[in-house]
Amino acid sequence: MLISWLVSVSLFAATGVRAFTVSSSNKDVQVKENEGTDLTCSYTADFGSDARVEWKFKDMKGSQTYVVFDGQPTASYKPRVTLYNNNLRFSKVTRKDNGVYACEVSGNQQFSEVQVKLTVLVPPSPPLCRIPTSVTTGKRAVLSCHDADGSPPPQYKWYKGGVLLPSDPSKIAAFRNATYKMDATGGKLEFPSVTKMDTAEYYCEAHNSAGPAQRCKAVKMEVRDVNTGGIVAGVIVALLLLLLLGVGIWYANKKGYLPSKLRFRWPLISKQKSNVVYQPPSVYAGDEEDGDFKQKSSFVV
Repeated sequence: MLISWLVSVSLFAATGVRAFTVSSSNKDVQVKENEGTDLTCSYTADFGSDARVEWKFKDMKGSQTYVVFDGQPTASYKPRVTLYNNNLRFSKVTRKDNGVYACEVSGNQQFSEVQVKLTVLVPPSPPLCRIPTSVTTGKRAVLSCHDADGSPPPQYKWYKGGVLLPSDPSKIAAFRNATYKMDATGGKLEFPSVTKMDTAEYYCEAHNSAGPAQRCKAVKMEVRDVNTGGIVAGVIVALLLLLLLGVGIWYANKKGYLPSKLRFRWPLISKQKSNVVYQPPSVYAGDEEDGDFKQKSSFVV
């Protein structure tokens, strides 16, 4: 350990190079898709002649994997990757190779690394745009634009009626009264509260350094006032339907079309029949008992 430290101090004093250093001649590599490229890696002599060199890859989503392990390319990279003088050589790159590559060197109980960014150049494709065709006055409207193919990730521009909208309208005199907000990186155009003046045809354009810009088809967004008459008409129609439904249920119940369990029992006033039998008054008043007839005299014929 002491010897390694003395060697490092001597090397730094003689050359000005910091000890146990790993470096690359190009830390930001850009190459067109389907072309080849080299990722370089070099290290100082104090790591020793039997220093261990490994390459790792981290993609745009943060997932990490080995490219070179134990001096050999891993199975998934072997068909198109070779290792020479600690450098990584691709015979062909694809957009999936976008990310950061780390060259890790260890030796003499020391460790260091250098990171190289690889950008595969892919021109943008016509972006997917979502533009509402009808919006109510005063409501919020969001227009979106996205291209999944372009590399590096495209930036986005929005056009209204064929006129380019500035990303910051407050800086342009002709657009100072505009209320929209634009996200050039995310591709969104937002109107917090639309007005009739926002009615127009809109389209989006995706662009990057890899090729010509691409645009989506223009779509007209129309801003309309609240349809009060339509709302009132809808309420009236709904009430009429409820009335018809009630009449239909009443009629079905009256005719006995409904199952017995679902029939309504309307409150009725029942008329009770009297059990009293009417008897005419007797012509013989005073001598009758309990209404029985008694003969008072005999008639001889």
